[in-house]
Amino acid sequence: MPSLRVLVLQGPNLNLIGSREPDFYGRETFDEINRKIKAKAQELGVEVKILQSNHEGDLVDAIQEARETADGIIINAGALTHYSYAVRDALTAVRLPTVEVHLSNIHAREEFRHRSVIAPVVMGQIVGLGSLGYLLALEAICQLIEQSHR
Repeated sequence: MPSLRVLVLQGPNLNLIGSREPDFYGRETFDEINRKIKAKAQELGVEVKILQSNHEGDLVDAIQEARETADGIIINAGALTHYSYAVRDALTAVRLPTVEVHLSNIHAREEFRHRSVIAPVVMGQIVGLGSLGYLLALEAICQLIEQSHR
């Protein structure tokens, strides 16, 4: 079987991780987290593409393009998690196995962060484990994709 292809999408303000609210998001930088994701992907034999955007439409476009370029998606939509029906609809439309990730525990934060509009259309959600969440999501998405091909 050819190498699995996973798209990792990171939403608004995640490029500031490491300096932005380190009590919630930790001190690891965006680049350090991406290096960990790439290293884990290499260990698993997975082709990974990482995209961060502060623009909702860019994320929607990337999700739609993933129909042709990816076997699964890992998404941390940032604040868009809580209100972007456009991101939710794109994920629903492409019907790729998807895991939602959040560095902080969104359920232990401000009330508006407790609700994810994308959670009902993804296969699972990993929250509050920092960058480890991305690595666990990568392992999970690989297993979910392989199970779907059986």
